[in-house]
Amino acid sequence: MNKVLILTDSTCDLSKELIEKNNIQILPLYVNFKDKTFQDGVDITPTELFAMVEKNGELPKTSAISIGTFYVKFEEYLKEGYDIFYTGISSKMSVSYNNAVLASKEFEEGRIFVHDSLNLSTGIGLQVLKACKFRDEGKSAKEIYEAMQGIQNKIKTSFVIHTMEYLHKGGRCSSMQKIFGTFLKIKPIIRVTDGKMDVYKKPRGPMHKALEEMLLDIKADVNNLDLDHVMITHSFADEDVPFLLEELKKLNIPNIDVTRAGCVISSHCGKRTIGILYIVK
Repeated sequence: MNKVLILTDSTCDLSKELIEKNNIQILPLYVNFKDKTFQDGVDITPTELFAMVEKNGELPKTSAISIGTFYVKFEEYLKEGYDIFYTGISSKMSVSYNNAVLASKEFEEGRIFVHDSLNLSTGIGLQVLKACKFRDEGKSAKEIYEAMQGIQNKIKTSFVIHTMEYLHKGGRCSSMQKIFGTFLKIKPIIRVTDGKMDVYKKPRGPMHKALEEMLLDIKADVNNLDLDHVMITHSFADEDVPFLLEELKKLNIPNIDVTRAGCVISSHCGKRTIGILYIVK
């Protein structure tokens, strides 16, 4: 049996420590400012991204990993003797998944397995870590792929959006929605359902109230949690992390990882976005 390589993309938002500890390989998506293109997490950081947004007054476009890039990387790893398990951003949010499938068809059948996460951020990362666990148990790439089927429906992903500015700039809410949302101090809670983002709740008032509202879901699921990993993922929401950590620890959750969103996720959600992501059994 060939050794197995776990491959994902930069939108998984796993920490450097988790990536290195679990020997995960990352392919970057792209962030495009007019005539400049950057690789997410390679030659641009979220700090630099937000500085450019403030300077230019507009959001960048983000773009998928090309078929050619997948082909080159797949070929490289196959030549090193690996079979490949790949998962990345949802097929309903990016063409990266389809590009990976098309590239994989150029190689010997049974060497590359492409899994649709139907998720984003550490909703992908949780699945990547689960695949790593299966790899470390000695499963083949095919066995990992088979074991991962259906896990997409067990991922719970929700984020509180602090400002509607980035949703507006990115065309995800109208000017009128932004004005009323700002006036009413709405902090939307976004969740991922069937591979797509939607507005789950619209709590009004301070950020703290929205965080408490978001916590209700994991509290309801506390007796049905997969305890391998529970994620707090955020974009410059350091002031909110301690509260969520404290509340999750009250639930006796043993493994809580705090990670930062990369440039692609940050560009769509904006500063002080923060989420809780986990798997139910």
